Amino acid sequence: MEYLTESAERTPGHILCCECGVVISPNPANICVACLRSKVDISQGIPKQVSVSFCKQCQRYFQPPGTWIQCALESRELLALCLKKIKAPLSKVMNGAILQQVFVVDYVVQPQMCGDCHRVEAKDFWKAVVQVRQKTLHKKTFYYLEQLILKYGMHQNTLRIKEIHDGLDFYYSSKQHAQKMVEFLQCTVPCRYKASQRLISQDIHSNTYNYKSTFSMEIVPICKDNVVCLSPKLAQSLGNMNQICVCIRVTSAIHLIDPNTLQVADIDGSTFWSHPFNSLCHPKQLEEFIVMECSIVRDLKRKAGAGMISKKHTLAEVWVQKTSEMDTDKQYFCRTHLGHLLNPGDLVLGFDLANCNVNDEHVNKMNSDRVPDVVLIKKSYDRTKRQRRRNWKLKELARDRENMDTDDERQYQDFLEDLEEDEAIRKNVNIYRDPTIPVESETDDEGAPRVSLAEMLEDLHISQDATGEEGASMMT
Repeated sequence: MEYLTESAERTPGHILCCECGVVISPNPANICVACLRSKVDISQGIPKQVSVSFCKQCQRYFQPPGTWIQCALESRELLALCLKKIKAPLSKVMNGAILQQVFVVDYVVQPQMCGDCHRVEAKDFWKAVVQVRQKTLHKKTFYYLEQLILKYGMHQNTLRIKEIHDGLDFYYSSKQHAQKMVEFLQCTVPCRYKASQRLISQDIHSNTYNYKSTFSMEIVPICKDNVVCLSPKLAQSLGNMNQICVCIRVTSAIHLIDPNTLQVADIDGSTFWSHPFNSLCHPKQLEEFIVMECSIVRDLKRKAGAGMISKKHTLAEVWVQKTSEMDTDKQYFCRTHLGHLLNPGDLVLGFDLANCNVNDEHVNKMNSDRVPDVVLIKKSYDRTKRQRRRNWKLKELARDRENMDTDDERQYQDFLEDLEEDEAIRKNVNIYRDPTIPVESETDDEGAPRVSLAEMLEDLHISQDATGEEGASMMT
Protein backbone atom coordinates (compact mmCIF):
# COMPACT_ATOMS: atom_id res chain seq x y z
CA MET A 1 0.00 0.00 0.00
CA GLU A 2 1.39 3.31 -0.98
CA TYR A 3 0.68 6.69 0.62
CA LEU A 4 0.52 9.76 -1.54
CA THR A 5 2.10 12.82 0.08
CA GLU A 6 0.78 16.18 -1.13
CA SER A 7 2.10 19.55 -0.06
CA ALA A 8 -0.46 21.28 2.05
CA GLU A 9 -0.99 24.90 1.03
CA ARG A 10 -1.70 27.20 3.89
CA THR A 11 -3.96 30.13 3.14
CA PRO A 12 -4.43 32.96 5.61
CA GLY A 13 -7.75 33.04 7.28
CA HIS A 14 -10.19 35.93 7.03
CA ILE A 15 -12.57 37.44 9.49
CA LEU A 16 -15.48 39.80 9.35
CA CYS A 17 -15.21 43.43 10.48
CA CYS A 18 -17.06 43.83 13.74
CA GLU A 19 -18.51 47.14 12.56
CA CYS A 20 -19.54 46.70 8.93
CA GLY A 21 -19.04 42.96 8.29
CA VAL A 22 -16.54 43.31 5.48
CA VAL A 23 -14.12 40.40 5.04
CA ILE A 24 -10.69 41.51 6.21
CA SER A 25 -7.41 40.01 7.28
CA PRO A 26 -7.11 39.49 11.00
CA ASN A 27 -5.73 42.44 13.02
CA PRO A 28 -5.60 43.23 16.74
CA ALA A 29 -8.53 45.66 16.47
CA ASN A 30 -10.71 43.37 14.28
CA ILE A 31 -11.86 46.52 12.43
CA CYS A 32 -11.38 47.44 8.81
CA VAL A 33 -9.38 50.50 7.78
CA ALA A 34 -12.44 52.52 6.74
CA CYS A 35 -14.21 51.99 10.05
CA LEU A 36 -11.01 52.64 11.97
CA ARG A 37 -10.49 55.99 10.24
CA SER A 38 -14.09 57.03 10.88
CA LYS A 39 -14.02 55.93 14.51
CA VAL A 40 -10.51 56.95 15.68
CA ASP A 41 -8.76 60.30 14.98
CA ILE A 42 -5.15 60.11 16.23
CA SER A 43 -4.53 63.75 15.29
CA GLN A 44 -6.90 64.87 18.01
CA GLY A 45 -5.04 67.09 20.47
CA ILE A 46 -2.28 67.95 18.02
CA PRO A 47 -2.34 71.65 17.06
CA LYS A 48 -2.86 72.30 13.35
CA GLN A 49 -1.14 75.68 13.56
CA VAL A 50 2.09 76.42 15.45
CA SER A 51 3.94 79.72 15.79
CA VAL A 52 7.75 80.06 15.57
CA SER A 53 9.48 83.15 16.97
CA PHE A 54 12.07 84.78 14.72
CA CYS A 55 14.37 87.73 15.51
CA LYS A 56 14.87 89.97 12.47
CA GLN A 57 17.93 91.73 13.88
CA CYS A 58 20.16 88.68 14.41
CA GLN A 59 18.32 86.24 12.09
CA ARG A 60 17.81 83.62 14.83
CA TYR A 61 14.91 81.37 15.88
CA PHE A 62 13.70 80.86 19.42
CA GLN A 63 14.18 77.37 20.86
CA PRO A 64 12.42 76.87 24.20
CA PRO A 65 13.06 77.30 27.01
CA GLY A 66 15.46 80.19 26.51
CA THR A 67 17.91 79.79 23.64
CA TRP A 68 18.12 81.38 20.19
CA ILE A 69 19.69 79.36 17.37
CA GLN A 70 20.76 80.16 13.81
CA CYS A 71 18.90 78.08 11.20
CA ALA A 72 18.81 78.30 7.42
CA LEU A 73 15.58 77.84 5.51
CA GLU A 74 14.74 74.18 4.69
CA SER A 75 17.58 72.94 6.88
CA ARG A 76 17.68 70.00 9.27
CA GLU A 77 18.06 72.32 12.24
CA LEU A 78 14.89 74.21 11.34
CA LEU A 79 12.98 70.95 10.76
CA ALA A 80 14.06 69.64 14.18
CA LEU A 81 12.97 72.93 15.77
CA CYS A 82 9.52 72.67 14.14
CA LEU A 83 9.01 69.02 15.16
CA LYS A 84 9.84 69.85 18.78
CA LYS A 85 6.92 72.28 18.75
CA ILE A 86 4.50 69.30 18.42
CA LYS A 87 4.00 67.90 21.90
CA ALA A 88 1.69 64.93 21.05
CA PRO A 89 3.08 61.59 19.70
CA LEU A 90 3.17 61.22 15.91
CA SER A 91 1.72 57.65 16.06
CA LYS A 92 -0.79 55.84 18.30
CA VAL A 93 -1.24 52.21 19.41
CA MET A 94 -4.80 50.87 19.74
CA ASN A 95 -5.39 47.29 20.88
CA GLY A 96 -1.92 46.37 19.74
CA ALA A 97 -2.29 48.02 16.31
CA ILE A 98 -0.05 50.96 15.33
CA LEU A 99 -2.14 53.72 13.82
CA GLN A 100 -0.68 56.43 11.56
CA GLN A 101 -2.38 59.36 9.88
CA VAL A 102 -1.21 62.07 7.49
CA PHE A 103 -2.23 65.66 8.24
CA VAL A 104 -0.83 69.16 7.64
CA VAL A 105 0.51 71.47 10.34
CA ASP A 106 0.97 75.17 9.45
CA TYR A 107 3.93 77.00 11.00
CA VAL A 108 3.59 80.77 11.32
CA VAL A 109 6.79 82.82 11.71
CA GLN A 110 6.18 85.61 14.20
CA PRO A 111 8.72 88.43 14.69
CA GLN A 112 10.10 88.70 18.20
CA MET A 113 13.22 90.55 19.31
CA CYS A 114 15.66 88.44 21.31
CA GLY A 115 17.17 89.59 24.58
CA ASP A 116 20.57 90.34 23.07
CA CYS A 117 19.07 92.58 20.42
CA HIS A 118 16.98 94.31 23.06
CA ARG A 119 20.16 95.25 24.88
CA VAL A 120 21.77 96.42 21.66
CA GLU A 121 18.81 98.68 20.88
CA ALA A 122 18.80 100.04 24.41
CA LYS A 123 22.48 101.11 23.98
CA ASP A 124 22.99 101.25 27.72
CA PHE A 125 23.78 97.62 28.49
CA TRP A 126 27.34 96.34 28.28
CA LYS A 127 29.52 93.79 30.04
CA ALA A 128 32.93 94.93 28.76
CA VAL A 129 34.45 98.07 27.24
CA VAL A 130 37.71 98.57 25.36
CA GLN A 131 39.05 102.12 25.74
CA VAL A 132 41.59 102.97 23.03
CA ARG A 133 43.65 106.09 23.67
CA GLN A 134 46.59 107.88 22.02
CA LYS A 135 48.15 110.97 23.55
CA THR A 136 48.68 112.88 20.33
CA LEU A 137 47.08 115.85 18.60
CA HIS A 138 46.73 114.04 15.29
CA LYS A 139 44.37 111.13 14.49
CA LYS A 140 46.25 109.50 11.61
CA THR A 141 46.75 106.29 13.58
CA PHE A 142 43.05 106.13 14.48
CA TYR A 143 42.00 106.62 10.87
CA TYR A 144 44.28 103.77 9.86
CA LEU A 145 43.01 101.62 12.73
CA GLU A 146 39.41 102.32 11.70
CA GLN A 147 40.05 100.94 8.21
CA LEU A 148 41.66 97.79 9.64
CA ILE A 149 38.63 97.20 11.88
CA LEU A 150 36.29 97.58 8.90
CA LYS A 151 38.37 95.30 6.69
CA TYR A 152 38.46 92.41 9.16
CA GLY A 153 34.93 92.94 10.55
CA MET A 154 36.03 93.49 14.16
CA HIS A 155 33.13 95.91 14.73
CA GLN A 156 30.34 93.36 14.23
CA ASN A 157 30.04 92.31 17.89
CA THR A 158 30.07 95.83 19.31
CA LEU A 159 27.01 97.23 21.03
CA ARG A 160 28.17 100.80 20.63
CA ILE A 161 31.19 102.76 19.44
CA LYS A 162 31.76 106.12 21.05
CA GLU A 163 34.29 108.66 19.83
CA ILE A 164 35.88 111.11 22.25
CA HIS A 165 38.58 113.71 21.81
CA ASP A 166 41.55 111.39 22.37
CA GLY A 167 40.29 107.94 21.35
CA LEU A 168 37.47 105.44 20.88
CA ASP A 169 35.37 103.33 23.24
CA PHE A 170 34.08 99.92 22.11
CA TYR A 171 31.23 98.42 24.17
CA TYR A 172 30.52 94.66 24.16
CA SER A 173 27.92 92.33 25.62
CA SER A 174 30.51 89.74 26.68
CA LYS A 175 34.07 89.80 27.95
CA GLN A 176 35.21 87.30 25.29
CA HIS A 177 34.39 89.72 22.46
CA ALA A 178 36.33 92.49 24.21
CA GLN A 179 39.35 90.22 24.66
CA LYS A 180 39.23 89.39 20.96
CA MET A 181 39.38 93.11 20.13
CA VAL A 182 42.33 93.57 22.50
CA GLU A 183 44.23 90.77 20.78
CA PHE A 184 43.46 92.33 17.39
CA LEU A 185 44.77 95.73 18.48
CA GLN A 186 47.97 94.20 19.82
CA CYS A 187 48.62 92.66 16.39
CA THR A 188 47.90 95.82 14.36
CA VAL A 189 49.35 98.77 16.30
CA PRO A 190 52.11 99.08 18.95
CA CYS A 191 50.25 99.41 22.22
CA ARG A 192 49.89 98.21 25.80
CA TYR A 193 46.83 97.62 27.97
CA LYS A 194 45.57 97.29 31.51
CA ALA A 195 42.53 95.24 32.53
CA SER A 196 40.19 95.87 35.45
CA GLN A 197 36.74 94.72 36.51
CA ARG A 198 34.00 95.99 38.79
CA LEU A 199 31.53 93.81 40.70
CA ILE A 200 27.93 94.60 39.77
CA SER A 201 25.99 91.85 41.58
CA GLN A 202 26.46 88.43 43.12
CA ASP A 203 24.42 85.42 44.20
CA ILE A 204 25.85 83.83 47.34
CA HIS A 205 23.58 80.79 47.01
CA SER A 206 24.74 79.74 43.55
CA ASN A 207 28.19 81.35 43.87
CA THR A 208 27.80 83.42 40.69
CA TYR A 209 29.17 86.92 40.14
CA ASN A 210 28.37 89.62 37.61
CA TYR A 211 31.28 91.84 36.58
CA LYS A 212 31.86 94.72 34.19
CA SER A 213 35.30 94.58 32.61
CA THR A 214 37.36 97.48 31.30
CA PHE A 215 40.39 97.21 29.02
CA SER A 216 42.46 100.40 28.73
CA MET A 217 44.55 100.38 25.54
CA GLU A 218 47.29 102.97 25.07
CA ILE A 219 48.77 103.39 21.59
CA VAL A 220 52.28 104.80 21.26
CA PRO A 221 52.13 108.63 20.99
CA ILE A 222 53.89 108.68 17.61
CA CYS A 223 52.22 109.31 14.24
CA LYS A 224 53.38 109.38 10.66
CA ASP A 225 55.55 112.39 9.68
CA ASN A 226 56.60 113.04 13.29
CA VAL A 227 60.20 114.07 14.00
CA VAL A 228 61.52 112.18 17.03
CA CYS A 229 64.71 112.13 19.05
CA LEU A 230 65.86 108.72 20.24
CA SER A 231 67.82 108.08 23.39
CA PRO A 232 71.55 107.42 22.83
CA LYS A 233 71.22 103.85 24.05
CA LEU A 234 68.29 103.09 21.72
CA ALA A 235 69.98 104.74 18.72
CA GLN A 236 73.09 102.67 19.29
CA SER A 237 71.10 99.44 19.54
CA LEU A 238 69.42 100.21 16.21
CA GLY A 239 72.71 100.26 14.29
CA ASN A 240 74.38 103.49 15.45
CA MET A 241 71.81 105.64 13.67
CA ASN A 242 71.42 109.35 14.39
CA GLN A 243 69.11 110.36 17.20
CA ILE A 244 67.01 112.72 15.05
CA CYS A 245 64.72 110.56 12.88
CA VAL A 246 61.50 110.85 10.91
CA CYS A 247 58.57 108.46 11.38
CA ILE A 248 57.54 107.35 7.89
CA ARG A 249 54.87 104.82 8.90
CA VAL A 250 53.06 103.36 11.95
CA THR A 251 51.66 99.86 11.50
CA SER A 252 52.34 96.99 13.92
CA ALA A 253 55.64 98.77 14.61
CA ILE A 254 57.08 102.29 14.36
CA HIS A 255 59.06 102.68 11.12
CA LEU A 256 61.82 105.32 11.37
CA ILE A 257 64.29 106.69 8.83
CA ASP A 258 67.42 108.73 9.40
CA PRO A 259 67.30 111.68 6.94
CA ASN A 260 71.11 111.99 7.06
CA THR A 261 72.00 108.39 6.15
CA LEU A 262 68.76 106.74 4.90
CA GLN A 263 69.15 104.14 7.65
CA VAL A 264 65.81 102.62 8.67
CA ALA A 265 64.69 100.86 11.84
CA ASP A 266 61.51 99.26 13.18
CA ILE A 267 60.55 99.72 16.83
CA ASP A 268 57.85 97.51 18.34
CA GLY A 269 55.68 98.36 21.30
CA SER A 270 57.77 96.66 23.99
CA THR A 271 60.94 98.42 22.80
CA PHE A 272 59.19 101.79 22.79
CA TRP A 273 57.88 101.45 26.33
CA SER A 274 61.36 100.38 27.49
CA HIS A 275 62.99 103.42 25.81
CA PRO A 276 60.19 105.99 25.31
CA PHE A 277 60.58 109.06 23.13
CA ASN A 278 58.26 111.88 22.06
CA SER A 279 57.55 113.91 18.97
CA LEU A 280 59.60 117.10 18.77
CA CYS A 281 57.14 119.20 16.78
CA HIS A 282 53.42 119.55 16.39
CA PRO A 283 51.91 118.91 12.91
CA LYS A 284 50.66 122.51 12.86
CA GLN A 285 54.30 123.64 13.05
CA LEU A 286 54.95 122.34 9.54
CA GLU A 287 56.26 125.16 7.35
CA GLU A 288 56.45 125.42 3.59
CA PHE A 289 59.86 125.67 1.98
CA ILE A 290 60.93 126.11 -1.62
CA VAL A 291 63.84 124.09 -2.95
CA MET A 292 66.58 126.37 -4.25
CA GLU A 293 69.19 123.71 -5.01
CA CYS A 294 69.22 119.92 -4.82
CA SER A 295 72.16 117.54 -5.32
CA ILE A 296 72.09 113.76 -4.93
CA VAL A 297 74.61 112.20 -2.55
CA ARG A 298 76.24 109.34 -4.44
CA ASP A 299 78.96 108.02 -2.15
CA LEU A 300 78.01 107.79 1.50
CA LYS A 301 80.46 106.52 4.07
CA ARG A 302 78.73 104.15 6.44
CA LYS A 303 79.69 103.72 10.07
CA ALA A 304 80.72 100.42 11.58
CA GLY A 305 77.72 98.36 12.60
CA ALA A 306 75.27 100.46 10.57
CA GLY A 307 71.82 99.03 10.00
CA MET A 308 69.67 98.57 6.91
CA ILE A 309 69.50 101.30 4.25
CA SER A 310 66.20 102.23 2.56
CA LYS A 311 66.07 101.41 -1.15
CA LYS A 312 62.90 103.44 -1.75
CA HIS A 313 64.45 106.79 -0.83
CA THR A 314 67.34 108.82 -2.24
CA LEU A 315 69.72 110.86 -0.11
CA ALA A 316 70.19 114.47 -1.21
CA GLU A 317 71.69 117.72 0.03
CA VAL A 318 69.36 120.68 -0.51
CA TRP A 319 69.24 124.40 0.04
CA VAL A 320 65.74 125.58 0.96
CA GLN A 321 64.09 128.86 1.78
CA LYS A 322 60.84 129.58 3.56
CA THR A 323 58.06 130.80 1.32
CA SER A 324 57.21 133.33 4.05
CA GLU A 325 60.76 134.77 3.84
CA MET A 326 61.08 135.17 0.09
CA ASP A 327 61.86 138.87 0.55
CA THR A 328 65.06 137.90 2.42
CA ASP A 329 68.13 135.98 1.38
CA LYS A 330 68.09 133.58 4.35
CA GLN A 331 68.45 129.96 3.27
CA TYR A 332 68.84 126.66 5.13
CA PHE A 333 71.02 123.70 4.29
CA CYS A 334 70.01 120.15 5.21
CA ARG A 335 70.10 116.56 4.13
CA THR A 336 66.88 114.81 3.24
CA HIS A 337 65.57 111.39 2.27
CA LEU A 338 63.31 112.92 -0.40
CA GLY A 339 65.97 113.24 -3.09
CA HIS A 340 63.93 111.11 -5.51
CA LEU A 341 61.03 113.57 -5.37
CA LEU A 342 62.59 117.05 -5.10
CA ASN A 343 63.75 119.36 -7.87
CA PRO A 344 64.68 123.05 -7.76
CA GLY A 345 61.51 125.10 -7.49
CA ASP A 346 59.42 122.41 -5.74
CA LEU A 347 57.52 123.12 -2.55
CA VAL A 348 58.22 120.92 0.46
CA LEU A 349 56.91 120.79 4.03
CA GLY A 350 59.31 120.59 6.95
CA PHE A 351 60.09 121.58 10.53
CA ASP A 352 62.35 124.51 11.37
CA LEU A 353 64.30 123.19 14.35
CA ALA A 354 66.72 126.13 14.33
CA ASN A 355 64.01 128.64 15.29
CA CYS A 356 61.80 126.26 17.27
CA ASN A 357 61.69 125.97 21.03
CA VAL A 358 62.20 122.24 21.50
CA ASN A 359 61.67 120.91 25.01
CA ASP A 360 63.06 117.38 24.97
CA GLU A 361 65.51 115.80 27.37
CA HIS A 362 67.40 113.93 24.64
CA VAL A 363 67.72 116.99 22.37
CA ASN A 364 68.96 119.15 25.22
CA LYS A 365 71.81 116.72 25.85
CA MET A 366 72.85 116.51 22.19
CA ASN A 367 75.66 118.51 20.64
CA SER A 368 74.21 121.45 18.69
CA ASP A 369 76.21 120.40 15.60
CA ARG A 370 74.28 117.11 15.47
CA VAL A 371 70.87 118.82 15.42
CA PRO A 372 69.84 119.83 11.85
CA ASP A 373 68.40 123.27 11.17
CA VAL A 374 65.56 121.94 9.02
CA VAL A 375 64.00 118.48 8.71
CA LEU A 376 62.03 118.00 5.51
CA ILE A 377 58.98 115.73 5.78
CA LYS A 378 57.17 115.49 2.44
CA LYS A 379 56.67 117.19 -0.88
CA SER A 380 53.80 119.68 -1.08
CA TYR A 381 51.06 119.49 -3.74
CA ASP A 382 47.94 121.48 -4.46
CA ARG A 383 45.40 120.02 -2.01
CA THR A 384 42.35 121.48 -3.75
CA LYS A 385 43.27 119.87 -7.05
CA ARG A 386 43.98 116.53 -5.37
CA GLN A 387 40.58 116.50 -3.68
CA ARG A 388 38.80 117.34 -6.90
CA ARG A 389 40.47 114.50 -8.82
CA ARG A 390 40.21 111.87 -6.07
CA ASN A 391 37.93 109.20 -7.55
CA TRP A 392 37.86 106.87 -4.53
CA LYS A 393 36.44 106.82 -1.03
CA LEU A 394 36.64 104.97 2.28
CA LYS A 395 34.00 103.56 4.59
CA GLU A 396 33.60 104.77 8.15
CA LEU A 397 32.53 103.17 11.41
CA ALA A 398 29.07 104.03 12.70
CA ARG A 399 29.88 105.71 15.99
CA ASP A 400 28.63 108.36 18.39
CA ARG A 401 30.60 111.58 18.05
CA GLU A 402 30.98 114.27 20.66
CA ASN A 403 33.21 117.30 21.09
CA MET A 404 34.05 117.33 17.39
CA ASP A 405 37.00 119.51 16.45
CA THR A 406 37.01 121.66 13.32
CA ASP A 407 40.50 120.35 12.60
CA ASP A 408 39.24 116.77 12.06
CA GLU A 409 38.45 117.33 8.37
CA ARG A 410 41.98 118.59 7.69
CA GLN A 411 43.47 115.62 9.52
CA TYR A 412 41.27 113.23 7.53
CA GLN A 413 42.46 114.79 4.28
CA ASP A 414 46.05 114.34 5.48
CA PHE A 415 45.32 110.64 6.00
CA LEU A 416 43.86 110.30 2.50
CA GLU A 417 46.97 111.92 1.06
CA ASP A 418 49.15 109.51 3.04
CA LEU A 419 47.25 106.61 1.45
CA GLU A 420 47.97 107.99 -2.00
CA GLU A 421 51.66 108.43 -1.24
CA ASP A 422 52.35 105.16 0.61
CA GLU A 423 51.59 101.90 -1.16
CA ALA A 424 52.49 99.80 1.91
CA ILE A 425 49.61 101.32 3.90
CA ARG A 426 47.14 100.93 1.02
CA LYS A 427 47.61 97.15 1.05
CA ASN A 428 45.87 96.97 4.44
CA VAL A 429 42.95 99.26 3.52
CA ASN A 430 39.85 98.58 1.43
CA ILE A 431 39.55 101.43 -1.09
CA TYR A 432 36.26 101.78 -2.99
CA ARG A 433 35.74 103.48 -6.31
CA ASP A 434 33.61 106.60 -6.27
CA PRO A 435 31.29 106.42 -9.31
CA THR A 436 30.49 110.13 -9.08
CA ILE A 437 34.06 111.10 -10.03
CA PRO A 438 35.24 110.32 -13.60
CA VAL A 439 38.31 108.14 -14.05
CA GLU A 440 41.38 110.09 -15.16
CA SER A 441 45.06 109.35 -15.65
CA GLU A 442 47.15 107.87 -12.85
CA THR A 443 49.07 111.11 -12.26
CA ASP A 444 47.96 114.70 -12.51
CA ASP A 445 49.80 117.65 -13.99
CA GLU A 446 51.96 118.12 -10.88
CA GLY A 447 52.91 114.47 -10.67
CA ALA A 448 51.06 113.96 -7.37
CA PRO A 449 50.68 110.24 -6.55
CA ARG A 450 47.26 108.71 -6.97
CA VAL A 451 45.55 105.40 -6.25
CA SER A 452 45.41 103.17 -9.32
CA LEU A 453 42.09 101.81 -10.54
CA ALA A 454 43.32 98.23 -10.00
CA GLU A 455 43.56 98.87 -6.24
CA MET A 456 39.94 99.97 -5.92
CA LEU A 457 36.97 97.80 -5.02
CA GLU A 458 33.39 98.10 -6.16
CA ASP A 459 31.03 99.19 -3.39
CA LEU A 460 28.44 96.38 -3.20
CA HIS A 461 24.88 97.14 -2.11
CA ILE A 462 22.46 94.20 -1.60
CA SER A 463 18.93 95.33 -2.47
CA GLN A 464 17.08 92.06 -1.77
CA ASP A 465 17.43 89.08 0.52
CA ALA A 466 19.75 86.31 -0.65
CA THR A 467 17.21 83.60 0.25
CA GLY A 468 14.93 84.59 -2.64
CA GLU A 469 11.44 85.97 -2.86
CA GLU A 470 9.92 83.72 -0.21
CA GLY A 471 12.74 84.34 2.23
CA ALA A 472 12.65 88.06 1.53
CA SER A 473 8.94 88.23 2.31
CA MET A 474 9.49 86.38 5.55
CA MET A 475 12.36 88.61 6.69
CA THR A 476 10.38 91.81 6.20
